[in-house]
Order: sequence, then structure tokens, then C-alpha cells
Amino acid sequence: MSVNADLRRERAAATFQPELLTHILDGGPERTRRRKEIEALVLNDPDFQHEDLNFLSRSQRYEQAIRKSSLMVMKLREYGIADPEEIYWFKSFVHRGRPEPLDLHLGMFLPTLLTQATPEQQDRFFMPAWNLEIIGTYAQTEMGHGTHLRGLETTATYDPSTQEFILNSPTVTSIKWWPGGLGKTSNHAIVLAQLYTQGQCKGLHAFIVPIRQLGTHEPLPGITVGDIGPKFGYDEMDNGYLKMDNFRIPRENMLMKYAQVEPDGTYVKPVSDKLTYGTMVFIRSLIVGDSARSLSRACTIAIRYSAVRHQSELKPGEPEPQILDYQTQQYKLFPLLATAYAFHFVGAYIKDTYHRINGDISKGDLSELPELHALTAGLKAFTSWTANAGIEECRMACGGHGYSRCSGIPDIYVTFTPSCTYEGENTVMMLQTARFLMKSYTQVTSGQQVSGMVSYLNDLSRQRIQPQHVAARTVTVRINDPTSLVEAYKSRAARLVESAAKNLQAELAHRKSKEDAWNRTSVDLVRASEAHCHYVVVKLFTAKLAEVGDAAVRAVLTELCLLYALFGISRNAGDFLQAGILSSAQITQVNQQVKELLAVIRPNAVALVDSFDFHDVHLGSVLGRYDGNVYENMFEWAKKSPLNKTQVHESFHKHLKPMQAKL
Repeated sequence: MSVNADLRRERAAATFQPELLTHILDGGPERTRRRKEIEALVLNDPDFQHEDLNFLSRSQRYEQAIRKSSLMVMKLREYGIADPEEIYWFKSFVHRGRPEPLDLHLGMFLPTLLTQATPEQQDRFFMPAWNLEIIGTYAQTEMGHGTHLRGLETTATYDPSTQEFILNSPTVTSIKWWPGGLGKTSNHAIVLAQLYTQGQCKGLHAFIVPIRQLGTHEPLPGITVGDIGPKFGYDEMDNGYLKMDNFRIPRENMLMKYAQVEPDGTYVKPVSDKLTYGTMVFIRSLIVGDSARSLSRACTIAIRYSAVRHQSELKPGEPEPQILDYQTQQYKLFPLLATAYAFHFVGAYIKDTYHRINGDISKGDLSELPELHALTAGLKAFTSWTANAGIEECRMACGGHGYSRCSGIPDIYVTFTPSCTYEGENTVMMLQTARFLMKSYTQVTSGQQVSGMVSYLNDLSRQRIQPQHVAARTVTVRINDPTSLVEAYKSRAARLVESAAKNLQAELAHRKSKEDAWNRTSVDLVRASEAHCHYVVVKLFTAKLAEVGDAAVRAVLTELCLLYALFGISRNAGDFLQAGILSSAQITQVNQQVKELLAVIRPNAVALVDSFDFHDVHLGSVLGRYDGNVYENMFEWAKKSPLNKTQVHESFHKHLKPMQAKL
């Protein structure tokens, strides 16, 4: 293939080898090799080829997704791919980063069986589910309640005379609403319901509920199930509703690894109510990685296109420059590129931490669970909000063509944006993190030490003894040193946590109710959580630099890390000034340094997005093609539009011609 001359020049000018950076992102050269091997299995398989999904109706897109998912399960078995990470790669190549109807079966139903079912229940349900005789979804959200789990209204009442649970959707708002794969695909659901036994409500528990007849797939009596209709995106996914009318299931269908109901109705409560957090924490940790990937895809498209697109003139009479040469375009895109890298490293850290702490939990050590829960909640919100806004910024940076579905960015956006509300609405997530921060702050003020990512709060008590310490802070920040910037972000987080805590205490002094005080301080609490998360991201990005062996790669990552940290300071300058962390002169330096870094990163911009190593098929973008042949392919793409199947559309004869005849 002939590669566009601009892109050829850009790649030749890079100061580092992109494949070395790809290895770092993948976690080593061997993993890159294996990922490409799995990618090739899918790309070279004629069964997975299909026309552009943009030209299909919703029903056709759902059918294509089901066809590919069914094939995917068969081929995974055929190739013996069983490692979760490798399954994830295979799946995302098959579906090209789009959702698919078996997502919840693979991502929620099976893992929940593994973590919350007894050995006897696993014997009964796991193999049929593994072999897809049972296709499951995870039915938690209702029409009237999502993130606020305690408000869920579905009931499961135990009847000791038959040893069954009776499941009911008592109100219209209690209808299960939104679970993926529920509408048309699944024949079972793990249903979260309020458990009633011996006249008492024991709170939310999980139950395995059959919803469709095996074989015929018809809904069972007492079950009303269907698709909730078109959405902003997710055309391939049959998000569904489920209404249950006195639907009976055996006692053994309650997931009983932790809590149990005995045959006579006696309730046995779990050791810790936090053990069921596992699945939730796991999914939230995945969203952090997904934020990185989705933003990386959008950056790849916008930066490659900006290198190919020429527009206006910088100097009269000279050829039109690449739009990537305009400082304003760099200012839009390079901080987002730096953010994508930052989030990649944070995602990897969260995944490792989850696996490590999960090991401790299985040994009965729950000490790190509260922080893991707070950290994943906050970072899930922080990264998805930032990536969501960043993807849209990339679309607008592509000018008018960004609005075409051929750019690939509208698809990335509508697929990614629900992650700001699913698995915990972001503001509520930030407030959960804030609750942990307030608890930690209270511990510190009462003389205890705190550990982990909040250990910076320990410094607050020391600073009270030496008030001059704060004034001295101004001079100590070196704006070209990532380690020094970590300290600046740490101070900002400490100040905002302290300020929110003091505001909360002041509200408590005025008002009797804790809840009122919390609500009236919640804007400050969210800002404190954001500052905490921002600090964690800068800290983890900086820590990653020391692990990089290749000097050229380390240099370019250091530039990105500095840009990420300094851009964040310039966007939140008020916080750093108000807390006395930076002086006004230093803020001016920061803003100047950001512009200088844009020029430094410019020669490596294309190589940096190449390092993400998205195959064209996965990228799904005419504008972001690796070869840069944008215009020819845009014309070819447009010709395939279903409206072009005939030269004259039938509506001309039906409506326009009769009107012309009358006028």
C-alpha cells in the first residue's frame, strides 16, 4: 500500500522506536506478540468479515453481533484460548470495540457464579453456562433505581412450606431495566432482590432466575421480558426489561457462598457484607482501562488526520500547512494524548492491585478492601469523565468530517459515554470516594496514621505544628521535575480534603442532621475526590517513568508526563494559588512550559499514536487510517451508503414529483 507522504515524513522524524513503547503498553514483547497473533486469527478469518455496520439497521446489527458472538465462542474453544486477557483481546477484535449481547454473560454472569455460588451451585450452573446452554445476564438496575442499590424494590420472599423463593416486581418502577442481553438473548438472569424471610427484610441478595424456556426460548409463565428500545448507541445490544409476577424458584437458586437461607427460613448472615463488592470493583477497574483505550483510539484518529489535513496558511504565499502545525490544534490534542498514556498506566496499576488484594481477600484479609473500593470508584469516575469529554474534543478537532460516521469517532463516543453512568453514576462514585477521604481525615485528626494512597493526610497534623511549612512550599515546586509536581498535586489534594472536611464540620455545627450537612457540602466533597484522583494519576504516571529501560522512550514519556501534570495545573491554577502551593509567577511559567512542551512533542505525535498499535479494522475510521489515504477512501465509503443503491430514490416519485406537478 502507498502511504501518504505526510505520514511517511512524520514517522521518519520520530526520536524513538514505537514498537518498544507498544511493548510497555502491552506489558512486554511476548504479550505484544501474542496479542498480534490473536488479532491475526480474527482478521484472517472470513467468518468474521462483514459490511460496514454504519449501513445496517438496528435489527441487522443485533443479528450480526449474535452471529459473531456465537462463532466467537466456538472459535475460542477451537483455538483453546482460556486466559481472561486473551479472551478479552479476541472478543474486542471480533466486535471491533463495540458491545455485544453476550457481554454480561461473559463479564458478569460467569464471574458472579465463580465468586458467589457454593460448590454445589457451581456444579449445577457453571458448566451449562460455560457451554452456553444457559445464557445469563445480571439484572440489578430497575426503572426507578440504579446506583442507589438499597432503593431497589424487587422482592424475593421465602416460602418454607415449598422451600421456594417467590420473586415479584411489585411496582412499575421495580421492573428490571437496562441489563444488556436481557431483551432477547438470555435465558437466565442473576436477579438482585430484597430478601424477605420469617417476616423480615434482610436486604439485597442475588438469585439465579430462569426467564426463558430452554429449547424454545419462549418466556416462562410469570415472566414478562423484552427489549427497551433504541438508545444513543449500543445498537448491537438488546438492553432489556424484566417483570416477575409471583415467579417461584427453588431455595437452592439463591447464591449462598456468603449469606444463606436454611430450609426452615432461618437467615445466616455473611462474615462481611463487603465480600460481594468483588465483581463491582473488578468491573470498575476494567472501565479505567476502557477509558484509556477509547481515548487512545480517538487520539489516534484525530492526530493522524491532523497530519494529513492541510488548511489555510500560516505564511502568505506558502503551501497550506498540516493542521497539526497550528499551536491551537496541538493544545487540543497533545494533553489528551498525554492523558491517554496516563490512564493506560493507571488501568494497569488498578488491575494488578485488584488481583493482589483479591488474593488477600481469599485468605481472609479484608484490610485493604475499603481503600480499593474507594480508589476504583473515584478513578472510574475521574477517568471516564475525562475520556468522555476528550473523545468529543477529538471529534471537533477533526472539523466537519469528524461528524461523519466514517470518522469512527461518533461510534467511539456513543459506545463509551454510558460508562459515566453505568456501574455507578460518576457523581455518586466521587461521593463514595469522599466518604473514605473524610473517614481517613478524621482518623488523622484524632492522632492515628493512615496508609496507602491517602498517607499524605498524615502530613496535615505535622503541618499544624509548623505553620511556616506552608509558606515554604511555594519555592519548593520545580516545574520541570515530575517528582516535584507529584508533591504539588499531593498538597492540593490534602488542602481540598481538609477544606471539604472543615466545611462539613461547619455545616454539622449549624444543622442537626448529618445527611443535610453532607448534601450541603457535596460540591466540595466531589472536588476533594477529583483532586485525590488527579494526584493518584500523576503519581502513578511519574512512578512508571523509572521502570522504562530505553532512554529514548523514557525521554518521550517524561515529556508526556510533564505535559499531563502541567496542563492539569494550568486548568486548576486557582487551587494551587489559593493553597499557596505555587506563586502567580510560577503559574505563568507553567503556562509557558505547556506551550513549549507542545513544540517538543510535535515531532513524535504520530509515532506516539502508532505505539497504541490499533489495527485499521479495530480503529474503524477512514480519517485515522494507518496509510493516511483519507480522501479517496472517504469517497469510496460514501458510495456504499444504502441511499445510493438507486440513482433516483422512490420518494421522488411518491412525493416530490406530485408536488411539482401541482405547483
